[in-house]
Amino acid sequence: MFQIIEYIKFLFKSTNQHGVHSPFVYNLVTKCFYDSKKHDDYSKLSAYRTALLKNKKQIKITDFGSGSRVFKSNLRAVNTIAKTSGSTLKRTQLLFRLVNYLKPKHTLELGTSLGIATQAMALGYYKNHVTTLEGCPNISEITRQQLNEFNIINVTQKTGEFSSSLSELKEKHFDLVFFDGNHNKKATLQYFHKLIDNTHNDSVFIFDDIHWSKNMVDAWEIIKKHPKVTVSIDTFFWGFVFFRKEQAKENFTIRL
Repeated sequence: MFQIIEYIKFLFKSTNQHGVHSPFVYNLVTKCFYDSKKHDDYSKLSAYRTALLKNKKQIKITDFGSGSRVFKSNLRAVNTIAKTSGSTLKRTQLLFRLVNYLKPKHTLELGTSLGIATQAMALGYYKNHVTTLEGCPNISEITRQQLNEFNIINVTQKTGEFSSSLSELKEKHFDLVFFDGNHNKKATLQYFHKLIDNTHNDSVFIFDDIHWSKNMVDAWEIIKKHPKVTVSIDTFFWGFVFFRKEQAKENFTIRL
């Protein structure tokens, strides 16, 4: 019910490219978000997801995040995890286009899950190296096998609690960070503040499920107000923040 109410409020506030006066955001929306071209690699994204949906193997889940609203047991089938927890094909395609458009070379993902989004970010730009963090060892192993099977070689996997994995990172800066592993206010803000110093002028942070709960909405509002954040874009399911110093501080709500 909370998300339904949030979505209704989002629809009233949201606009398309015609309500955007920032050239940077206008180009991002028209050339990336609304790009309707059928990219060749879309078939690879679909094949990766289909393979997971056919995998009925059951694995034991170690969950360090806010937990599942669907599962009551820690024993889950791979195909049901892919169906309920993985990025949808539409969102995976958007993530592919975003990487293809922005061309990041150093990407960090918090929350690998089964690697559906990981594959998209790795395929989006061949010079992009994706470091992806996952808390559950059994999920990490399934993902490692899956990425190898689909010949995704520009990914480094790290397994364990995020706080430990983040402290081991060697990169000084990330071009893109995808936060998709812990949908609660405290953890989201903790990781945001820990990684804010790893940004540069053209970095982008993407937060998944910003309308997941009241606490996540609160976290999103705090993130938008951070002095280093100049541009934020709320697409309901994802929140984007940019750190462009030449940009006037502005918040956008965009329908996709």
